[in-house]
Amino acid sequence: MSDRPAVAKGEAATHTPPYNPAGGRLGMWLFICTEVLLFGGLFLLYSVYRYRYAADFHAASALLDRVFGTTNTIVLITSSLTVVLSIFEFERGRPSRTRLYILFTLLCGFAFLGIKGFEWAAKFEHGLYPGAAHLLSRPFGEVLYFGLYFTMTGLHAVHVIVGMALLFTAWLRIGSGKLRRMRPAFLENAGLFWHLVDVIWIFLFPLFYLIS
Repeated sequence: MSDRPAVAKGEAATHTPPYNPAGGRLGMWLFICTEVLLFGGLFLLYSVYRYRYAADFHAASALLDRVFGTTNTIVLITSSLTVVLSIFEFERGRPSRTRLYILFTLLCGFAFLGIKGFEWAAKFEHGLYPGAAHLLSRPFGEVLYFGLYFTMTGLHAVHVIVGMALLFTAWLRIGSGKLRRMRPAFLENAGLFWHLVDVIWIFLFPLFYLIS
């Protein structure tokens, strides 16, 4: 006879996967380290070119709209606050308020992307994008500046979209009851990723908008 204990009827159907929040947090922090290396390399490249072409970088920065940049900074800082509030409410067993704060964060994400899209469209209209004849006719340092601007802000926008996808997944799972108060790791990790998005922009904003 087998020494294995008998499985109660219906146990398999009610079995839930093991919960390992420490492992999830470790994985997220390791991922964040790779992101820091990625953007750290880009920041280093930016610093080298800015040192070599300081005057051109200052002139190119004057062509950006600081109102757009400042507004997007305020939007992202506000969204980080609402992410924190969503986790606070979730840990206290208030899913409706949690989903409301997540929804507000998503709206901030859409607002950020909308403003950035409008700003990019203006640059395309004025021929200030990589490969444009008008940009290539300007000093070489300005060409490098806008190349870095579109590369780094574009990569950041991709991260915003990924962060929004994670938060929307959490919003859905909380609504369906699949994400419960006892297992907040997914929402916490999604919030941690969103804070990374915010921190990256905090560096991008002065590098591109505040040097003129």
